Amino acid sequence: MPLGREIDDPGLLASGRVAVRIIRWADAEPLRRLLTDNRSWLQRWEATHPSGRSVVPGSVSMRPMIRTLRRQLRAGSGMPFVILYDGVVVGQLSVSEISGGALQSSQLGYWVSEHVAGRGVTTTAVALVIDHLFSALGLHRVEVCIRPENDPSLRVVEKLGLRREGRRESYIHIDGAWRDHDVFVALRSDASAGYVARVSRD
Repeated sequence: MPLGREIDDPGLLASGRVAVRIIRWADAEPLRRLLTDNRSWLQRWEATHPSGRSVVPGSVSMRPMIRTLRRQLRAGSGMPFVILYDGVVVGQLSVSEISGGALQSSQLGYWVSEHVAGRGVTTTAVALVIDHLFSALGLHRVEVCIRPENDPSLRVVEKLGLRREGRRESYIHIDGAWRDHDVFVALRSDASAGYVARVSRD
């Protein structure tokens, strides 16, 4: 069950040159351009519909997507962020399936533009958000599901020291087929010093 309340906008969460903030209407065009420019870089990892119905991300207005994501924030079921590098939008990070009650958990997914890949941008953004979910929302668990072929994403969770729980077979429809995903988990009990501190030590 969702938290049962609207989630507060945390403002800017930042560490060094990397920051995240809640998605805004003004982000529609920058995100559309990024998705268009990074089509070949991102397509392999994009969710698709089993029916074959598809819309090329970035080919249409992003405003309906932003409306849906901000509705999740009001419902207490998700937190949609953009990732900033030197103050410029370079990607997106979404927290979904936020649950209260006895579960106190969430799922996290992300993408960044190819031109900032390999600079630790995603790792820092993920650390900032996980720390916020534990400290401000009081969640117990954050889950990241990654295709076993996605080496850049695997490096993110490895740098942060997330624990691998196993594999979910045929878990999500990605790039035209049902794909296996490996499950990585952050627990609040494992993060007394916070995940940003782990990035800072590297």
